[in-house]
Amino acid sequence: MPDALLLTLLLAAVATGWWLGRRERRKSINPAPPQGLARDYFVGLNYLLNDQQDRAIETFVGALEVNSETIDTHITLGNLFRSRGEADRAMKIHQNLLARPSLTGSQGERVQLELARDFLSLGLLDRAERLLKGLLRDSQDAELTRSARRLLGDLFERQGEWSEAFAVITPQLLRDSQELRRTAAHWLCQQAEEERGNASPVLARRHLKQALNTDPKCVRANLLLAALEHDTGHYRQEITLLSRIPEQDSAFIPSLLEPLANAYRLLDDEEGLIAHLQRLLDKTPYTSVIILLAETLRHQRGTEAAIDLVSTQLNRETSLGALDYLIDLYRQHGSSTALEQLALLQQHTTTLLAKLPRHRCRRCGFSGDQLHWQCPRCRHWGTIRPITGIEGE
Repeated sequence: MPDALLLTLLLAAVATGWWLGRRERRKSINPAPPQGLARDYFVGLNYLLNDQQDRAIETFVGALEVNSETIDTHITLGNLFRSRGEADRAMKIHQNLLARPSLTGSQGERVQLELARDFLSLGLLDRAERLLKGLLRDSQDAELTRSARRLLGDLFERQGEWSEAFAVITPQLLRDSQELRRTAAHWLCQQAEEERGNASPVLARRHLKQALNTDPKCVRANLLLAALEHDTGHYRQEITLLSRIPEQDSAFIPSLLEPLANAYRLLDDEEGLIAHLQRLLDKTPYTSVIILLAETLRHQRGTEAAIDLVSTQLNRETSLGALDYLIDLYRQHGSSTALEQLALLQQHTTTLLAKLPRHRCRRCGFSGDQLHWQCPRCRHWGTIRPITGIEGE
């Protein structure tokens, strides 16, 4: 049984037992305990001890009367259901709580917030939006309204309403959370991509500059600004923008290589590209940098120059991708007697590389070939990065 689940069930058991004892003491004129409640309490404990967690939860929920002393336990049990993927059961518990006239105003607001989370989990976005907007309008609890704003931003994000998502987040919230600043910057980048697609580069630039003001480490914003310069043929400005990315986050150097190479080639400046790639290689010896530099050298100075570069780099740091590329160079340059053996060796390295993902989320571990700005599994923004090491970059 998971630790969190066991802790919650024990809390429910203790709360039920405590409330039962308290009720017995209050009823001193009738010392006999309420038999139905006592029976449910011990039945629930029996289920818990026998690792029948679902039946234990149902028994404790049924046995524990809703009042000001047990409200936290009911909320916790509802949240437990939602965390286990049973948001419909959580919704029923929270709706049942909300219908109780004994709730104070602050307790009612807490339950509404949790009910909004249930609705979000179930995809009932309109109902969640109404609850959250009502809380923002009526609640005086600063911490609760902060949570409501963050949830409402998440709701607008799910609907692709990027400007509404950004507008609901206050400057104070952004100052207090680096993760939220990163998320908000990606919302602005989403707007910029849409504006670029609608041929509105001025608006796109405005949102991208706002994204960098929100999160100076937003690599995506500089990639998009560089793409806007490329659209208008300003290739030197594009290179300047791409050159800022290694200072933001060197892990994203592989992502800038293709547009960087295109810009230099459109300027007919292969020597400039070689010098730029050499600087990147000195900073971070990524496989993709090695291969692009070697290919450029091969076209400019011949296969021997490419072989020398890759061999030197492999002596410094092992890389399966660079080894695979080196084998291909030897096949092009080697004698006919070695070609069969080299082809067989490259077949193995190519097969290994084809099975390896290129990117991984640093929060949930999701991996794949494509760079997603938002993780498809955990939905966090900017957490997927290129994989480095022997089998990666």
